[in-house]
Amino acid sequence: MLIEKGRVSVNDDVASVGQRIDPETDTVTIDGVVLPLDPELVTWLVYKPTGVVSTMSDPQERPTVRELVPDQPVTNPVGRLDLHSEGLMLMTNDGDLALRVTHPRYGIEKVYHVLIRGTISAAQLGALTEGIELDDGLARAKRARVIDTFKGRTLIELTLTEGRKREIRRIFTSMGIDIRRLVRTSIAGIADRNLGPSEYRALTFDEIRDIYARSEAAGSDAQ
Repeated sequence: MLIEKGRVSVNDDVASVGQRIDPETDTVTIDGVVLPLDPELVTWLVYKPTGVVSTMSDPQERPTVRELVPDQPVTNPVGRLDLHSEGLMLMTNDGDLALRVTHPRYGIEKVYHVLIRGTISAAQLGALTEGIELDDGLARAKRARVIDTFKGRTLIELTLTEGRKREIRRIFTSMGIDIRRLVRTSIAGIADRNLGPSEYRALTFDEIRDIYARSEAAGSDAQ
């Protein structure tokens, strides 16, 4: 057990088996990472299909991600995928976790599979990580690689640590490349191939702990 191994602390003191805590006043850490204790906090991993907007409501009455998860407790989308993109999103009522996933300072990685028409040159692939100037500043991927080329199309994997509006589509448009499909496959190392369009599940304790650990490490490096 983590407690028996001395990896759990309560208010900076090593925890003991059977120790009681008050979620409203006590601070619990595992390996130095603070964890949320409020039992009302919920985080869903959701597969957003195309045709669904990443908002709580829509003036055009299109389907929204809110309709994909339970009504209670109310959870909000963490970041966005545009109408024509699909893949993994988080929905949560944990504001701290949402900030850690979305703010660039925490460096949380999101992985995308981008299917394009035709091929991509070595220079264009390099430009994805070197940076491309958009109207709102320089945009760059942390990593970029070609996964496969088939039937006149190329599948590219991109890893980003920020999420500006339609960033990937704007990058490829600036290079004259036509995107045929855009899928987010991973958030903070969390992926689930068993999750289909419109399906969701709760994040596990280990997954939430890992998000906090990754953000703590990146936040410390940024200081």
